[in-house]
This record gives sequence, C-alpha cells and structure tokens, in this order.
Amino acid sequence: MHLSIVGSGYVGSTIAACFADLGHDVVNIDIDQSIVDTINAGEAPIHEDGLPELVDAHAGENSTNRLRATTDYDAVLDTDVTFLCLPTPQAEDGSIDLSIMAAGAEQLGETLAAKDDRHTVVVKSTVVPGTTEEEIAPLLQTPSERADSGTVGVGMNPEFQREGTAVHDFRHPDKLVLGADDEHTREEMHAVFAPLLEEHDAPVVETDTRTAEMAKYANNAFLASKVSLINDLGNICKRFDIDAYEIADAIGLDDRIGDQFLRSGLGWGGSCFPKDTRAIIHAAEEAGYEPPMLNAAIEVNDGQPERLLELLDDHIDVDGERVAVLGLAFKPGTDDIRNARSIPVIEGLQERNATIVAYDPVAADEMRERFPEIEYADSAADALTDASAALIVTEWDEFAALDEEFEAMARKLVVDGRRVDLPIEERDLEYEGLCW
Repeated sequence: MHLSIVGSGYVGSTIAACFADLGHDVVNIDIDQSIVDTINAGEAPIHEDGLPELVDAHAGENSTNRLRATTDYDAVLDTDVTFLCLPTPQAEDGSIDLSIMAAGAEQLGETLAAKDDRHTVVVKSTVVPGTTEEEIAPLLQTPSERADSGTVGVGMNPEFQREGTAVHDFRHPDKLVLGADDEHTREEMHAVFAPLLEEHDAPVVETDTRTAEMAKYANNAFLASKVSLINDLGNICKRFDIDAYEIADAIGLDDRIGDQFLRSGLGWGGSCFPKDTRAIIHAAEEAGYEPPMLNAAIEVNDGQPERLLELLDDHIDVDGERVAVLGLAFKPGTDDIRNARSIPVIEGLQERNATIVAYDPVAADEMRERFPEIEYADSAADALTDASAALIVTEWDEFAALDEEFEAMARKLVVDGRRVDLPIEERDLEYEGLCW
C-alpha cells in the first residue's frame, strides 16, 4: 500500500521505517526541512535502537527507496492511508494541547479536498476520548464538504511502543487496537497491518474510536500506577531494612500480578506516563470524577527524586562538594529527557549548592540546553573522578561495568536510584539503594 505519515518524532519516524520494512511505500511529511533531509540521506532523526538500520535500508542511496520524506502535504494525494503522528503536549492545567494536531489535521483536510478517491486517515497520536470524532474528523472532512459522503474515513490506532524498544515493539506487538466508526475504515486499517499480522499473530481489538483512545490511557495509567505502587512498597521496605527486589521477585510469581514493571526506584518519566496520567485525570475531572488512585500514583512518583536526595543528605552535606549524576535520559536506550527523573535530582542538588558533573551516553546535549551551567563529562569515569558522591539515575548497561573507576572518587559514596549491579564489596563502596 501507499502510506503517508504526518510527523517524524519518536512515533512517526519509527512507524514510517517499520511500515517500509513491511513492504509498504511510505512518505514521511514534516515541516522541519532538516529532519526531512536527514531521512532522505538514509539517517535516523532520533536515537532509537534498530531505527538507523531500517532508515538506511529503505531511504537514501543504495536502498529500497520505499521510504522518503518531504515538507509538501500534497504527497498525501498519492497515498491510500495517512497516519497522524503529531505531538499532543501537556498544557499547564494537565490537559493535552491540540494546537499542533489541529493545525496538521486542518492542513491535511485542505489538501485532501483536491482528491476524488476515498482516503483513510488514522490518528496515531494520544488524544483523550472523543477527540478523534469531535475535533479531528471535522477538520479533515469539512474543507472538502464530504463529511456525510464517507470519502474521508477517520480511524484511531493507539501506539504501544516504548522508547528504546520501539522498533521491537512494533514488530512484536502484544495487541493491535483498531478503532473506527465505519467498516470501510476498519478494513483499510486491517490491510495496512496485514503484513505485520502475517509475521506476528497478535490479538486484534476492533472497536470504535472513543474506546481505542481510552485503551491507550488505560494502558499507561495502569502501568504508571503499578510502578508507583511498587515504589510505595519499596519505600516501606527501606524503613524495615528489607530488599524490595526480593519482595518483587516473590509477588511477581503470582500470575495475577506478573513480574513486569516491578523494579522499584526513581519512578517513571518520559513523554507518555506523566502526560497521559495527568491528561486522563483532567478529562475525568472535567466529566465530574476525581480519580484518587491516579492522583496518588503521581504523588508517589513525584516524591521519589527527593527521597534519593534525602538518602544522600544522610551521608554527606554536598554544599561545595563535587557530585556525579550518572544518567540523564528518562530511560536507557533513548536520548529523550522529557520528564526525566534526572531533572528534579539536578534541581535538588543545585538547591544544596553542590558542584554537579553529569554524564549520559547519548542525552548530554539535550540536557545541556536545560542546564547549561553544570559540567558534563565525556565518560562515567571522568564524572566519578574527584567526586564526593555519585547518584545513579538511569540504568545504562555501562554503569554496571564500572569497577576500578570508583577508586578515583574523593569519597566512594554511591546512592543508587535504579539497582545497578555494582562492585560494592570489591571496591568498598559506601552504598545506599533507594528502595533496598
């Protein structure tokens, strides 16, 4: 099939390359010429495991040429299905900001007015229930005055891809949710994903657009709450000198609970969990219901960085001391610092007047824009040198390989927010775990 993807962020660029790899002809549309040039050169515009290889294989020279990028919306006229993958950032009141999505949908609708054949538009971005039907669809259909003709079908296909493993998650989905309010749109969505389902027999949930929208929020709200619950339990375990990870191993054997998302620590960040939990809380409150459990999940999560800093305070007054912050991205495998737990940790260290040196394998440049005043090391070893304390904030694999590097510290104090396997006894570390 001929597909167009509007937006080339973490979702858009990943699904564009993955669809091309499935055999579809794909055009990625973005207003940023530099991103367009990057894709057309066969290079990935974001840091994502497996993505550079796919873009190189399908875009640019010596490729299949099944993937290209452009700033011209007219490219959608030669395609059958368009996926809207535009940002829906969080507004100050917790709701989602639809301005970017609305602008893109309006431009797409005006472009499709020149097309006589039926076209299917699939909303991939995370939007609260009712948005696709009430706000996006009218923008797509009104310009061509075809709202009742059925020649512009609008569906909803929420993404369940994790940053750092997005390519793998696309190729091996645990489910596909196809939301549409008419049969033809649903059939077109099935046709798009048919090659994937031939390779991986995932369950397909067929539903309407509102239910599909809610499925994404329910999924993320449940996982966020699970992380906050294990962190709450981990905080209790810490008070009783119990290893929370042993508790997690035990309860994870209960198939009603499962062992995923039971790693207690600094909590969740990124673009999805924080935004989605607050957005669905805001939507629920607008509808007259205040969800106490989701509010509690956020409260626990927001408190974890300060708990890490309080443990540091128990060992040392960092006023004027060099403190290494290891890990800046919100999770390993990505350069995304949106809502990263490192941000409140750095802010807390600044309040304590510490001299901060930070290191991350890929996210230092992004964090430098947020905190230009702190020092950034070129390696974990450089960050540890002469440091009076080290805080582990992101569980990059390379941190577990640290060994003799700790000998260069002024004081071998490590406060670990992620349960990294460190040579505690071998290097005689003064070690403190957040929840163990």
